[in-house]
Amino acid sequence: MAVKETVMEEFPRMKRLPEYVFATVNALKMEARRRQEDIIDLGMGNPDLPTPQHIVAKLLEAAQKPHNHRYSASRGITKLRGAIADWYKRRYDVDIDPETEAIATIGAKEGLSHLVLATSSPGEVVLVPNPTYPIHAYSVVIAGGDLVSIPLDPDRDFFEDLVTITRLIQPRPKMLIISFPHNPTTAVVDRQFFEKVVAYAQEYNVMIVHDFAYADLVFDGYVAPSFLEVPGAKEVGVELFSLSKSYSMPGWRLGFTVGNPKLVHALTRIKSYLDYGVFQPIQIAGIIALNGPYEPVLDIVNTYKERRDALCRGLKRIGWRVEPPKGTMFVWAKIPKKFRHLKSVEFSKMLIREAKVAVSPGLGFGEYGDEYVRFALVENTHRINQAIRGLRKVLQGK
Repeated sequence: MAVKETVMEEFPRMKRLPEYVFATVNALKMEARRRQEDIIDLGMGNPDLPTPQHIVAKLLEAAQKPHNHRYSASRGITKLRGAIADWYKRRYDVDIDPETEAIATIGAKEGLSHLVLATSSPGEVVLVPNPTYPIHAYSVVIAGGDLVSIPLDPDRDFFEDLVTITRLIQPRPKMLIISFPHNPTTAVVDRQFFEKVVAYAQEYNVMIVHDFAYADLVFDGYVAPSFLEVPGAKEVGVELFSLSKSYSMPGWRLGFTVGNPKLVHALTRIKSYLDYGVFQPIQIAGIIALNGPYEPVLDIVNTYKERRDALCRGLKRIGWRVEPPKGTMFVWAKIPKKFRHLKSVEFSKMLIREAKVAVSPGLGFGEYGDEYVRFALVENTHRINQAIRGLRKVLQGK
C-alpha cells in the first residue's frame, strides 16, 4: 500500500540551501575527539578571548535589576542607539541620526539576513563576492532572490567583473553585499575602493550593504575605512557592525546597522514582527563597550597579531608560503601545489587525519574558494606551534 505524501515532505526553501560543506569536516573532527585524539581546531572563527571585565561587570549589575528582565525594544534602547551614533562620529567623523539611521541587531548575521529578507523580493538579483561568508550569499537564497557571484580573486579586477556582470544580466541587480576586511580571503581595501562603490551604486541604482565586522581587527599600520565615510554613501546603503570580534562578545549577540534611513526603517519594521530585541542588560553592557576605553580592543587585536605571526612564520618554515593578512582573525592559505588536486574538502579531511589540525575548507565559502583553506586564529601560540609540527608531517613527510 502506497504511503500518502504529506505537506511535511516538501520544503522548497530548504531545497535551495545546499548541504553544509563544513559538516563533513566537523563530523570527522568529532569522531577523532571521541577516540581521544587531540585535534587542534583552527576551523570555526569562534573568538576564544574573554570579554573585557568592565563590560562583564556592567552586564552583571544590569542583570540584577528586575525591570531589565522585561521585553526590550527590538530596534535597541535609546541610549544604545545614541552610543552607536557617538561611536561613528568619534571613529569615522560620520554623523548618524540615532532615531532614523541606527538600529541594534542580534549580531551582524541576524541584521544582514533580515535586512535582505525585508528589501529583496523573489526573482530580484543580488550580487555577492565569491568566496564570501556564507550568510552573505544564503541570505539571498532564503529571501527567494537570485544570487549572482562576483569573483573575489587577487588576480582579477573586482570592479571590472562587477560592472560587466551588472550590464549583462537581466533583470539588473538590486543590491550588492560586500565586507572588508573580508572573511574568508582577508582582503582589505582603501577609501578609494568605497568611492568607486558609491559611484557604481549611483550609476546603476544598486543598494549597498557593507558588513564591517572586522573594523578593528587590523594589523601593520593598516586602518580599515568605513563605507559611510564616503560622501553619498548614506544615500545608497548601510553598514553593519558586530561587537563579537572587537570586544570579544560573540555569544552575546549584539550588533547594529546604520546608514540609509529607508533601509534602516525596513529592517526596523520586519524586526518589530520577529523579535523583542536583545536582552536589555546586554544592550546596557554594549553601551559601556562602545563608550569605554579603546585599550581592551587593542589588547585583543595584539593577541590576534601574535597568533597571525606565529602561524604565518610556522607555515613559511615548513614550506607553505602565505602572505600575512592585514585584517580579520583568519589566514587564507592556498593549498600547497602537490595537494591542490585534492581540493579543499578532501585536503581538510586529510589534515584532521594526519596532522590532527582542523581548518575550514574553502569550498564552504563558494566555489572560487576550493583551492584554499581558512585558518582561524582561535588557539594560543603554543597550540599554533603544535599545529605547525603536525602540518610539517603532512607537507614534508616527517
